[in-house]
Amino acid sequence: MDERRAVVALFGLVVALVTTFIAYRFVAALTVAVFLYYSTRRFYKALGRLHLPKRVRAMTVLLLLAVPLLLLLSYTLVLLVTETRQFLSTYAVLDIAVTNVPWLQGLEDLPELTFAGVVEAYRAGRFDAIIDFLMENAAVLTSAITGFFLNLFIVVVVTYYLLIDGGKFRRWLLRFDDDAIVREYLEAADRELEAILFGNLLNVIAIALIAVGSFKGYNALVPAAVEVPYPALAGVLTGVASLIPVVGMKVVYVPLAGAIAAPMVVNAQYSLAGYLVAFLFVAVVVVDTIPDLILRPYLSGERTHVGLLMLAYIFGPVVFGFYGLFFAPIVLALGITFAHTALPRLLGGDEAVDTSPELPADQRRLDDF
Repeated sequence: MDERRAVVALFGLVVALVTTFIAYRFVAALTVAVFLYYSTRRFYKALGRLHLPKRVRAMTVLLLLAVPLLLLLSYTLVLLVTETRQFLSTYAVLDIAVTNVPWLQGLEDLPELTFAGVVEAYRAGRFDAIIDFLMENAAVLTSAITGFFLNLFIVVVVTYYLLIDGGKFRRWLLRFDDDAIVREYLEAADRELEAILFGNLLNVIAIALIAVGSFKGYNALVPAAVEVPYPALAGVLTGVASLIPVVGMKVVYVPLAGAIAAPMVVNAQYSLAGYLVAFLFVAVVVVDTIPDLILRPYLSGERTHVGLLMLAYIFGPVVFGFYGLFFAPIVLALGITFAHTALPRLLGGDEAVDTSPELPADQRRLDDF
């Protein structure tokens, strides 16, 4: 009997090691999937009031995430190409770039953004230099593109099945419960992760709305020469950039300030410099600082300290890379919850005592209901 147990245990250990290795290889995709799951789970549950099947609800959630993101990226790319083409045709800077970057040769005269224009430019040989560059680096580009779509596929599949079967996985974990410690810890960690990661989604939406309103309000009060280009798109991108640690929204409004200042400097319209200062004030104070001070404490979770959460967002990408932006807050929430719930009981300490003020006998708290 002991030999059978040893064989089963050895087999289980091998399977666990292989599974851990696979999970480590795709830890970035799995982390993003967990982030998306907790960010969208409340919306998934809300759709249950419409009595929709689980699969339909999960697909709806993913589509409502993917379609706006694809439209946003496509719209941004088209505007970037259009504005770059207009800038290069207005200011003769491509001649300098061509001398330093060989694969830009042949692009001095950018084609029209139409199918016929691209075909005509290809036949004229304007794309030969960049095609040669792509051919020389085909292996690297193919590997990067394949890896991106593979990780994207993993994110979609894992998020989809977490939404559908997350409850089954939770029940499986509770089979190993011991004196309700596992149940207490899992429920507390589940609530904390949802509060933090769903709070991130709410923060992005709130910042985007504030930025759009601020940029549009700024444009309504200033001359056309110093207006924010595409204020709605700029505001949405500002909200998305709020997820980036340390620099955050600066990756959007600093280039916007440069875009406003460039024509002013080229045309020597220095009398408009005050409007640029006003834009920076709106971006730094109204969009960046005030919402962060007001919203962050309400969207940081139940137990996780705001300062610790901000440090996790800062150190996560430094230690783990890009996916650390999502991985570090998850690890922090799990650790803080473990210290509050399971650790005192494992060490033989008393259970957490409710330190909230007592109420009269005829009053109740909201949690009682």
